[in-house]
Amino acid sequence: MLHKVTFIPGDGIGPEITEAAKRVLEATGVKFEWDIGIVGQQAQDKFGTPLPDYVLESIKKNKVALKGPVTTPVGTGFRSVNVALRQRLDLYACLRPCKTYSGVPTPFENVDIVIVRENTEDLYSGIEFAKGTKESDRLARLILETTQTKVKQDSGFSIKVISETASRRIVRFAFEYARANNRKKVSAAHKANIMKFSDGLFLAAAREVAKEYPDIGFEDVVVDALCMRLARNPQQYDIIVLPNLYGDIVSDLCAGLVGGLGVAPGANMGDNIAVFEPTHGSAPKYVGQNKVNPMAMMLSATMMLCHLGEVKAADKLEKAIADVIAEGKSVTYDLKLDRNQPAATTSEVADAVIEKFKNQGG
Repeated sequence: MLHKVTFIPGDGIGPEITEAAKRVLEATGVKFEWDIGIVGQQAQDKFGTPLPDYVLESIKKNKVALKGPVTTPVGTGFRSVNVALRQRLDLYACLRPCKTYSGVPTPFENVDIVIVRENTEDLYSGIEFAKGTKESDRLARLILETTQTKVKQDSGFSIKVISETASRRIVRFAFEYARANNRKKVSAAHKANIMKFSDGLFLAAAREVAKEYPDIGFEDVVVDALCMRLARNPQQYDIIVLPNLYGDIVSDLCAGLVGGLGVAPGANMGDNIAVFEPTHGSAPKYVGQNKVNPMAMMLSATMMLCHLGEVKAADKLEKAIADVIAEGKSVTYDLKLDRNQPAATTSEVADAVIEKFKNQGG
């Protein structure tokens, strides 16, 4: 079967690691037709927008995309392409597996956690008011009138939006994923003890949805306590579902537990569309050096294979990646147990994975 996939190289190191992932995918024997899309700074320079309509239309048509990291300017410039993609395509679920692999330097063993992050609202809704504007002044007056709380005149505002609809949807996604993948427990993280009308709404929705899945364990946990427990005993967690901001932070924390963002794949998913991409950023200072770790991109590609129904190829590819990591010879500098040993280049890692895949047989 031929799979049509939108292929987005991204910014910074994106083109290097997506090319490595593309090579290993094609080596599996699965047939692909790639529809190339440019986003980020290159698209801004060429089209006057970081997210051209033709890329969105391509993803809508193909239903699947493989995407490299995209640089988001800090404080100035265009808004996040990643956030815009999630909102425009209603990719409401961010799926981030965090799993230990033998050979990766980490203090923990046998960690296998899946983070399910709500993608469309919370503090990432994009509803903000700059300091000193008419809008921020009006909002400050409204707050004073309704709560008798006077905010400082030089305040900026970011609005936290949590809806029952989005909360139910993301928690249901987490339970459905648990059922489909033989997972045993879903933990809902929140700060409902403080934010009773936003996180409290998320928690109430989670508890209601959990009743529909008596075969799956459920618990709720305050997010700061969750972080402490993850740092001490991450093996107690299976699937963790969280609102947007907490999910962003906790997914990076869990990536750190298993060795870093270099082995942290991800996907942004809706009901009919899925975009697969690594958790890490675009690392522009390493552009063109052929030295960065492509494993997270490759593991995202294995997730894409599973999504496409190519489960056998996905399992073989993940095993090939795991074998290369465990062997420790053809890995990049960040995965070297001894940093004095010579490191493999990005393209050499792809070569090694392809060789391991072909030597598996079957």
